[in-house]
Amino acid sequence: MYSINEVEKMFGLPASTLRFYEKKGLLPQINRDTGGRRKYTQPELEWLQLVIALRNTGMTIDEIKAYVVLIQDESVSLEERRAFLFAHKQSVEAKMAQMFSNLEKINRKVAIYDAMIHERDGGKFLI
Repeated sequence: MYSINEVEKMFGLPASTLRFYEKKGLLPQINRDTGGRRKYTQPELEWLQLVIALRNTGMTIDEIKAYVVLIQDESVSLEERRAFLFAHKQSVEAKMAQMFSNLEKINRKVAIYDAMIHERDGGKFLI
């Protein structure tokens, strides 16, 4: 079992964000000790890792909440749950491809500047 402070340090998230995620229903009901302090279990930490990955890849709080609802609804098939995540995966891949394309444009421009500087400085390379 882990305290909110330990989880905060493990994941680099403020305790306020952890409480917000719990309040929004993105995390399961976290157990509490006799003093009322949150105690996170390993499965909850694993779920939190997924939530963080979804947020870091652009999924909104509302979309994550919709996914949580799919998980909690036993009538929703595995195929439907997979389709939800697969659609997000495709979106992330498209964004990554666009970012890579943009990075290549920037790299080409940097190479042009490097060549110009090299030529200007009489063939000396900068380190």
